[in-house]
Amino acid sequence: MAIRKAVKGTAAVASGGLVAFYGLTQLTEYRKRQARLSRVEAVEQVNMAFQDELPSRQAQLTALRATQEFDVLVVGGGATGSGCALDAVTRDLKTALVERDDFSSGTSSRSTKLIHGGVRYLQKAIVKLDYEQYMMVKEALHERSNLLNIAPHLTALLPIMLPIYKWWQLPYYWAGIKIYDLVAGAQCLKSSYILTKTKALELFPMLKRDKLVGAIVYYDGQHNDARMNLAIALTAARYGAAIANYTEVVHLLKRVDPQMGKERVCGARCRDVITGQEFDVRAKCVINATGPFTDALRKMDDQKNPNICQPSAGVHIVIPGYYSPDNMGLLDPATSDGRVIFFLPWEKMTIAGTTDTPTEITPHPIPMEEDINFILTEVRNYLSPDVEVRRGDVLAAWSGIRPLVTNPNSKDTQSICRNHIVHISDSGLVTIAGGKWTTYRSMAEDTLDAAVKAHNLSAGPSKTVGLMLEGAKDWTPTMYIRLVQDYGLEVEVAQHLASSYGGRAYEVAKMAHVTGKRWPIVGKRLVSEFPYIESEVQYAIKEYACTAIDVIARRTRLGFLNVQAAEEALPRIVDIMGKQLTWSELRQGGSGDTIPPDREELSAAKQFLYYEMGYKARSEQLTDTSEITLTPAEVGRYMKRFHKFDKENKGFITTVDVQRVLESINVYIDADTLHEILNEVDLNKNGQVEFNEFLQLMSAVKKGQVSANRLAILMKTAEQSLDQTEKPVSVDRSGGGV
Repeated sequence: MAIRKAVKGTAAVASGGLVAFYGLTQLTEYRKRQARLSRVEAVEQVNMAFQDELPSRQAQLTALRATQEFDVLVVGGGATGSGCALDAVTRDLKTALVERDDFSSGTSSRSTKLIHGGVRYLQKAIVKLDYEQYMMVKEALHERSNLLNIAPHLTALLPIMLPIYKWWQLPYYWAGIKIYDLVAGAQCLKSSYILTKTKALELFPMLKRDKLVGAIVYYDGQHNDARMNLAIALTAARYGAAIANYTEVVHLLKRVDPQMGKERVCGARCRDVITGQEFDVRAKCVINATGPFTDALRKMDDQKNPNICQPSAGVHIVIPGYYSPDNMGLLDPATSDGRVIFFLPWEKMTIAGTTDTPTEITPHPIPMEEDINFILTEVRNYLSPDVEVRRGDVLAAWSGIRPLVTNPNSKDTQSICRNHIVHISDSGLVTIAGGKWTTYRSMAEDTLDAAVKAHNLSAGPSKTVGLMLEGAKDWTPTMYIRLVQDYGLEVEVAQHLASSYGGRAYEVAKMAHVTGKRWPIVGKRLVSEFPYIESEVQYAIKEYACTAIDVIARRTRLGFLNVQAAEEALPRIVDIMGKQLTWSELRQGGSGDTIPPDREELSAAKQFLYYEMGYKARSEQLTDTSEITLTPAEVGRYMKRFHKFDKENKGFITTVDVQRVLESINVYIDADTLHEILNEVDLNKNGQVEFNEFLQLMSAVKKGQVSANRLAILMKTAEQSLDQTEKPVSVDRSGGGV
């Protein structure tokens, strides 16, 4: 009753302002709706050739070299650049795209994985009566709806809970969320609703119950960002765009316009990063869609161009799935420093983030320990004290650079632009910058509209509203059942393939090898606890994967989910890729030495996991300088456990000592695995685990800095078995934490 009265009171007070604010946009919205309807009709008229078989990367490079002149050359293979290529090619423009790394290798693969309008932006729009910000939210909500429709296999609705701990906040946040629904209009995914304390705890049992008043649940979308980016790029390729990853721009090509007497950008000198070969790509229009690296290309055009990008780092962490319900996210609207933290289920794990701190522009951002700990602290504030949030449970962590921009078209060039900007330089370089993942399509549309006008290109309106992306055709929510029945795949694997590849999942299944087991019949997993299978590596090469990093980070998401599992899968991934790509020739290393390509690939991928996916931060949780904070009683208990393995009182144990104890209790672990287990704790890398190192391990476990350590669990269960003369359960690798 109290909840209802509070809500009704606030609704009465706010209704007048809400109606007035909402009414301001009705005429504009009516006109936009008519325009959208005409664009949807235009989509049905896309009668371009659609290639069922993707051209190889080599064929794409040949097209880039051989084409006399493209209409449009897009530089940058992130979400926005790929969106520009798709928009251009479906307007029947001859289109090229080059990316110096892999598609989605930058910010586009390191997002919060949400497709959303922006609840916090709407709050600011209402409080400050900011019409521009309101329209930005409205545009994002339209794009949210479109993205859910054009890639149903890669997207899903996600209910997000806003826990309320003060009575006055309930009507305040309820009114704001209801406005969010209202702004979405007919494109509202599902209506938001209020939960009592009891119901909130039933749906989110990990939630802190002390002082909890109730909760509000609203809906947004969620997606697999890297594969979504790839789907956009591949769709452009199927419509005829010449796209190539690992192709960097060395410098821009220019010629003097005879009519204007000015230099105009007319293409780019490009280099194939893999072979080192250089070639020219000529185009009537060049689009700069390089995200955080916007200024680098602008300065290629004119060294005098001022910087417009103000980069901000956003760190996310991944922790085990048991930290959140399978289908309910959490929003912390006001953290200790005023930021917003999302706590979301993703790929059967839990993702938490993000931070927002100024940073330097780098192609290899590294998650910092202080940001990881900030997120963990905020998560602890909302979870029950019964749930111990441990640093050791962080399975992966990454940092993405958000390219905030100032508007060079504005008189006030110092203020951050809330929306995206499209700028055309004196030489004709078209720059698209800013914006957000959700609005990539409308950003691309605005960019091509400006490019067509500025360069007098012969093209009609955008046709990408409602245009289905790679894999959407032939996908149904139940297609995974056919994959199980027709190919003999595990249910979990089939569900994963369907949600990652859509209708193309059948092609991946056809490549899968027979396991030799009764079940599953086909589909050998890369690692036991994740549904990624070996045939995905083969298919990744068809999707232009060139390195092992491409596979673990963007074709699959293993590196983003669990760095230890990714490291375990690497040798097999490199082996499969080496055979497919005929890595038989030696490559030249940085020191001038020749390096076997498989070893080079392994080394590069491990470096990626170590620095960019948080493995380094994990390793720093347990070092030979780690402080031991154990009580005398705990030290005595662990000394007793250690001596069960160190029978000769040497002060250290080796694989031989551990193997002897395990065999006495009928547990058998192969020598390589045993060496790997001890190596995790061998801090000074002398081939043995000393008693002090064991104490450092147990102290780190006590503090939550390390979790699921194999040696700690193995020695504990072995001790219990020796004491009770019972056979223990064999210990497998659990995945550990980062």
